[in-house]
Amino acid sequence: MDIKNLQRENIKNLRPYSTARDEYKGQASVFLDANENSFGSPLPENFNRYPDPLQLDLKDAISKIKGVPIENTFLGNGSDEAIDLLFRAFCNPGKDNVIILPPTYGMYEVSANINDVEIRKVNLLPNFQLDLEGIAEAIDANTKLIFICSPNNPTGNSIIRTDIETVLANFNGLVIIDEAYINFAKQRTFIQELTEYPQLVVLQTFSKAWGLAGLRLGMAFASSITIDILNKVKAPYNISQSTQDLALAALQNIGQVNEWIKITVAERELLSKQLLELPMIRKVYPSDANFILAEVDDANGTYDALVEQGIIVRNRAKITLCEGCLRITVGTPAENSILLSALKSLKP
Repeated sequence: MDIKNLQRENIKNLRPYSTARDEYKGQASVFLDANENSFGSPLPENFNRYPDPLQLDLKDAISKIKGVPIENTFLGNGSDEAIDLLFRAFCNPGKDNVIILPPTYGMYEVSANINDVEIRKVNLLPNFQLDLEGIAEAIDANTKLIFICSPNNPTGNSIIRTDIETVLANFNGLVIIDEAYINFAKQRTFIQELTEYPQLVVLQTFSKAWGLAGLRLGMAFASSITIDILNKVKAPYNISQSTQDLALAALQNIGQVNEWIKITVAERELLSKQLLELPMIRKVYPSDANFILAEVDDANGTYDALVEQGIIVRNRAKITLCEGCLRITVGTPAENSILLSALKSLKP
């Protein structure tokens, strides 16, 4: 497969914006090229200079943790930027289509609609696994992207690995595996398979296990050709200097992050058992993420009652295959205790 042939024709011929910092090589001490404020900034840190447009220092630090070369790494303003850029780079509006697998992360559909790209929905099976026959039937010559969320949001389960490999082996477009919750799962990441599948794109994020949702920093790992295309389409300085600096600092605390992951997984199992002891809970689905999908007697009423007590969960009752369900993030032990007490206090 030639990834270059998958991109839109106008993107093939696109001449990307050249930043001032792209146009010289070597070291310099006087910067009079980018019309910055040479006197500094009113902040303690010096943010008067534009950040590295390719975030090379941060990518180098990520590479040491993930084992993925810099040339196979893209950083975005959250994973949402990478999702949007995949549409913009590879999907012709009004012509091409993508496949999503409900119930799944909502931004795939939102980005498709923004970019005027047809959405083909192939619902997951009742066990929340891939409908391989349905996916095969939905694919045509204009299908460019297939989005697979694993562990899946909002169901929490990992998708069977061999089923994902079947899609990768039989689809001549990009297969995007969204691994936002992979740190909480037993299943290993697909990033080690990048050399085997040139059409593979793996999304990960700093928003979940790393606790940096407020920074808005997402990662995409793919072939160097795909990464080059994303870099060509992205905004010149899409990751701020402050985000790069704070993420670099966070990467020095991987031990703390691993401890949080360990606690979260233990709390997830405990909370699942405790929820099942409540009469209002019909079912708790197995989860490989940092949240639990639970079917309750009255999802809307339970949600509203929790809101009245200042506890916010996610009502997924209107989502395909999640009828009657609430999605509950695994909190701290204290937060989980408050939730359980509130649920016990509700009248049947």
